[in-house]
Amino acid sequence: MLKEMQQNDFIVSKTDLKGRITYTNKIFMQMAEYKEEELLGKPHSIIRHPDMPKAVFKLLWERVSKKEEIFAYVINKTKNGNDYWVFAYVTASLDEKGNLIGYYSVRRKPSAKALDIIKPLYAKMLEAEKRSGVEASTKILTDILTEKGVSYDELIISIQE
Repeated sequence: MLKEMQQNDFIVSKTDLKGRITYTNKIFMQMAEYKEEELLGKPHSIIRHPDMPKAVFKLLWERVSKKEEIFAYVINKTKNGNDYWVFAYVTASLDEKGNLIGYYSVRRKPSAKALDIIKPLYAKMLEAEKRSGVEASTKILTDILTEKGVSYDELIISIQE
């Protein structure tokens, strides 16, 4: 079953440097169908959906590990096997000296327009990954950006509006 976020919902979570959940808000728990004690200390990948291209997560981790922010569309799987899409903003958490101490993510409801574009793109990327690996999936994304003459950020933000 596909679950849908409400327009004004914000899912918030924080992780340590290994991607283990250190904080989650109530909306995260409701959408993911987990209790707080089932999430804290667990890898954020506990909600990873098999239809999510690894190439998108590779890009995400490359960016946030360099203290760069990123926006991404993500499909998640709940504890009970349901699915839900989010428009995620992920950034590094820094201490007072600017050292990387973890990651922070805020997710909101993706636009229908965005999902009309992202779903077939991710399906194509996932198929390429299954056949030829993450590099083939990344190439599909890169080729689309080149064809449209935009950066990843420009594409992702423009389709959410």
